Amino acid sequence: MGLGSRRACEELIDAGRVTVNGEVATLGRRVDVSRDQVALDGAPLAVMPGLVHYLLHKPRGVVTTADDPQGRPTVVSLVPAEPRVFPVGRLDADSEGLLVLTNDGELAQRLTHPSFGVDKEYVVETAGVPTPAALRQLRRGVALEDGVTAPARVSVLGPGVLRVVIHEGRNRQVRRMCDAVGFPVRRLVRTRIGPLSGPRLRPGGWRTLRPDEVRALARAATPPSGDDAGGPRPGGRRASGSRAGGGQRPGGPRAHGRHDAGRSRRDQRGDRDERDGRAGRGRRDSPGQTRPSDGRRTPPG
Repeated sequence: MGLGSRRACEELIDAGRVTVNGEVATLGRRVDVSRDQVALDGAPLAVMPGLVHYLLHKPRGVVTTADDPQGRPTVVSLVPAEPRVFPVGRLDADSEGLLVLTNDGELAQRLTHPSFGVDKEYVVETAGVPTPAALRQLRRGVALEDGVTAPARVSVLGPGVLRVVIHEGRNRQVRRMCDAVGFPVRRLVRTRIGPLSGPRLRPGGWRTLRPDEVRALARAATPPSGDDAGGPRPGGRRASGSRAGGGQRPGGPRAHGRHDAGRSRRDQRGDRDERDGRAGRGRRDSPGQTRPSDGRRTPPG
């Protein structure tokens, strides 16, 4: 689990921060990692042996699947073949950016289940410069063929370049939203998944997530009430001899569906973003670039 020494784990248990199946753990309690759910501060821990978690920068033209009948390159072919992993969520072939691949079924289910609302952030280059009315529509929700979208957080990075944050997982959602408001996407790069970013990853590059990053991702996919979405339990062999104490940079605010109360603040923030975008006209950022507070550009993530 990567929580630290045995003594450190015992201190976490003594402090009441570790639970097993929702009950506060006690020192010496035995757990079956194939059936029991162990959590730290409410966030599930990856206790099954052999779990791996990769963060990949998917290049354009690579498909998000384990196998493609058309013979196109797949995201699975870009990471180690063993143990076998699968992509979490989607990025269409024309899009690029961050994607998690893992064999951790429970975490994958939490990250993709709509009830958990994990943020995904994109840098989007549009055909033309979106009007203030189009930006307001993106922020308030767009009527698509499969229903109205939840309000998105949208800021202007430059003329025709937006940062869009959504928490839904509909197919090609950002592209369809931009099409619906009259400004089709020319390029789309996912730059953040919950607390995870990868500014140093180049297209095709990947890295193994640190234990603390896996924990942060699990926390992002844990509702405040602690309710479970009824996802799949981790499989594996029965290992009843394990002990509960044996011996992981948060992202933007999460959206949980309570949008109406904060809509006016989002619109006010959006108006400032629009003014910033007009002031910065001519200083166009390409997708994947972000502008730090000191004004310097950073390379695509």
